[in-house]
Formats: sequence, structure tokens, C-alpha cells
Amino acid sequence: MTRADVLEAWGAHLDQDRRRSAHTIRAYLATAARLIGHKDWDWPTLARIDATALRSHLAGRRADGIGNSSAARELSALKAFLAFARQQAGTDTAPPRLRGPRVKKGLPRPVTPDEAVNLAVAVEEDSAEPWIGARDRAVLLLLYGAGLRIAEALSLTGAALPLGETLVVTGKGNKQRVVPLLPIVREAIADYLAKSPWPVGREESVFRGAKGGPLSQGMVQKAVARARVSLGLPPTATPHALRHSFATHLLGAGADLRSLQELLGHASLGSTQIYTKVDAATLLDVYRSAHPRENG
Repeated sequence: MTRADVLEAWGAHLDQDRRRSAHTIRAYLATAARLIGHKDWDWPTLARIDATALRSHLAGRRADGIGNSSAARELSALKAFLAFARQQAGTDTAPPRLRGPRVKKGLPRPVTPDEAVNLAVAVEEDSAEPWIGARDRAVLLLLYGAGLRIAEALSLTGAALPLGETLVVTGKGNKQRVVPLLPIVREAIADYLAKSPWPVGREESVFRGAKGGPLSQGMVQKAVARARVSLGLPPTATPHALRHSFATHLLGAGADLRSLQELLGHASLGSTQIYTKVDAATLLDVYRSAHPRENG
């Protein structure tokens, strides 16, 4: 087989069998191309690449200057490629046993309460259609006011209506939780429903796209991207950042971790504890900007 044949087969597998995005396919093809270089290979030879060879290749990549996160992604892509090679070769060769570098989990970057509200107002004002503006404002207030994941908000159906002071949400792993709904959130959703041209049946999505289908995450993300540019907010001001902000601001107001865990729908307390670091980081930033010794 030629080098081109190997890459073509790998790309077709990612596209047709794994249904990967175009961006992921490009990245995985580039990673495989770097590994095999410019010579031709056959599947049995690729299947015999071991941990020593893989470690040497990754060491060269680290020498090129890639960091831990990039190295970890590259190793993951290479393992998938070599698993495909073993499958094509019809061999039971053991996969390379190689542990990736430790990647420090990034801290969420919350927006301030004013920024959260301004985002919700801006998406409404920027919309050409009043009902779409009301819809986007309602979605963002739901994310910030109730701490929902964007997928959770967009999966709500008419069965949740009429809204009361609490909402039952189905999160990851089909785990249900109860979250409180602030009056401003309920009013925003009611305003959107009154303006929407699409009636909502019990099995239909509450939040609808322009043509009446379920609203996609991408449309919400695009609306927020436009609004944050007009407000001068950083790229980190995303729909998901509103959930982070919900958690961080509750913690800063004195909420305990167990209650916050329930509100966020985290399976483990460890996932919630990251917000203690966020809150501490926020306090440190305030200290550094305000303390006279820091400025003098």
C-alpha cells in the first residue's frame, strides 16, 4: 500500500464509520501522516508499532515545542490510528501501552452578574426577529439563573409547562434533579412563548429554531458570540460560562458544596470542588488589584 492509500482508508473510516467532524478528521489525518512520514507502509507493519517507537515519536513532537494538552490529544489520535491498523491487518497484536502526560484541568472562567444580564439583553436587542430575541434571552437567563447545561435547557419539552418555582431537569446519565426557577427566568420564558409563532405540545421542544424545529446549540452559541463582541467581552464568555457563573456566584454567596452539587447535577463532589478554586482565584484577583502593597 502507498502512504496515500493508508491515509485515505483512515480518513474514510473516521468519516463513514466513526462519524467524526471535518475538523477532527483533519487533525487525526495530520497526526497519522506525521507518524508514518513519507514512506509507504502496509497494515501489518503499522500494527507492530510498539510503545517504544511511539514514545520516541512523541518525544520528537515534544522537542518541536508542543505542550501537554497537545501531546495528550496526539497520543489519543495515534492510539486510535494504530487500533485501526491492527483491525485492517487482522492481527491480535497488543496495543502500545503508553500513558499520556498529565493535563491540568482548566478552571472555568465565570462572567460577572452584570455581564451575564448584559449578554441576555444584548442577544435580544441584536435579533431581527422579536420572538427569536426573546427566545435567546430566555435561554441565557435559564443557563445563568438555574445553572443548566445548554443541552439540558434545549431538551425541555412542553411537558414542563406551565413553569412553577422549580423545574425537574434530566441531566447526564438520565439523572434527574430539581432546580429553582427565579421569577425573572420564568417571566423571560413566558415572554418568549407568548411571542413565538410555534405552539408547544407536550412532546415538542420549548425552544424552537426559526423554521420550527428544535433549537440547536450552535444557534445559541452564535448569538452569544455576536453579543459578546458588541459588549467587548472575551471569547471565554460562552453559554457554558453562564453555568460556571451560576456555580461560582452561589458559592461566593455562601452556598455549601453539597447543595451546589445537587443543583449542578454532578455525579461526584470532586467535580463541584473545582469551583472553590475558581472562587479563591477570583478573590485573589480582587486582592491583587485592590491591595495598596500590590499597587505600590
